[in-house]
Order: sequence, then C-alpha cells, then structure tokens
Amino acid sequence: MPAPDLVIFDCDGVLVDSEIVAARVDAELITAAGHPISVEEIAERYAGLTFRDILLAVEKESNIPLQASLIEDERRVLDRRLEKEVRAIDGAAAAIAGVPYPKCICSNSSRARLDMMLGKTGLLPLFSGHIFSAVDTPGVQSKPAPDIFRHAAKEMGADPERTFVLEDSVHGIHGAVGAGMRVIGFTGGGHSWPGHADKLTEAGAETVINRMSDLNAVIRVLSEWRDV
Repeated sequence: MPAPDLVIFDCDGVLVDSEIVAARVDAELITAAGHPISVEEIAERYAGLTFRDILLAVEKESNIPLQASLIEDERRVLDRRLEKEVRAIDGAAAAIAGVPYPKCICSNSSRARLDMMLGKTGLLPLFSGHIFSAVDTPGVQSKPAPDIFRHAAKEMGADPERTFVLEDSVHGIHGAVGAGMRVIGFTGGGHSWPGHADKLTEAGAETVINRMSDLNAVIRVLSEWRDV
C-alpha cells in the first residue's frame, strides 16, 4: 500500500477521554428511568452509539418503555459534565501532529460538542476544520453505518482502501470496515475494560494500540505489510 490518502480519527474515547463521562451519565439516567444498568455495561456494549440508539437498544432488550425526553436530558447533563471534566487522551496532540498525511475526524457527536471538547483540550486547530459529525450531516446515518466514513473520504478526496481509521468502539469499527477502510483499534481511554482489545479485533481491527505514541509507527508498518 502506498502512503495513506487519509487518516481518520474517532473523537470520543480516542482523542478526548469523554466516553467514560458519557457512560456515567447514561447509566445514571437509564437506571433512574427504571432499568438498572452499570457504567461498565454501558461502556462495553454501547460505546460509540448515540444516546438515542442506546435507548432504543435498552428498550428492545428490557421491554421497559423509556421517555423520549431522556434524550434532551442526557444532552444537557452530559454537555455540562464534559465542559468540567473532559481531558485529552494522553499523547493525542503529539500523535496527531506527527501524522504526515491528510487527517480528519468522524464522530457521532454533534459538531457543537466536538468543537467544545476539542477547543477545551487544545486539539481543535490540529484538524484545520476537517471535522465530520454524523448527526449534523444531512442524509448520513450514525455509526455503525459506514456513511460518515464514506462522506469524509469523498470530501477529502481519499480512496477508502487507502484510508486508516483509529477507533475505540466495536460499532465504529463496523462502520469503518463497512466503508472499506483499514482500522486500528484503540484501548487507551478511561472506559476500556478487560477484553476490549479482543472485541475490537473480532470486529475487524487489524491491530490494537493503547498508547497514542504508537500510532504513526503502526500506520507505517501496516502500510508496508499490505505491499508485501
């Protein structure tokens, strides 16, 4: 494989350590609504999904109806918590700056939330406006659909087969693989659990890292390996 056309980063749990904050908020709200659920279960089973999709999955499995108003409650509470608590993943800024190829973000978070988190952590300028939000892009379904990855590749003029994606969730990996891209799994977020790396590999990640400092070396090795 020649030099990659594009490197795509997920944001939550990859660039910023927000998935653990979201898991705590979501577990609190869903438990209070009548379906007891742990932070660990939210992180393991639902990381990478929108809260709407999490509610739909929980309703289907539990047969407990959940109020649609929870979606707005979660947005309000989580935004407030993230503004206070979100931090960059260790080594993220250096790893992003070290990527010598075009790069962008593909996320299920809203563009407003992405701008807030990336701005707070100092990572926003590193992407030069190349940030794609599935929920704010017309005609695009959220991950695990492959839509946002295909949209980003088209906008960036990249061949999906020459694109690498860094993802921390099974759902995100399914979307990237569905878009025909190569995936590196990431387990360096605060929401990671025992067996996380195995789940990412089973979903389609070619390899898994837990330190951002390993990213660029892994991309180089995988690029060379495809050429063998």
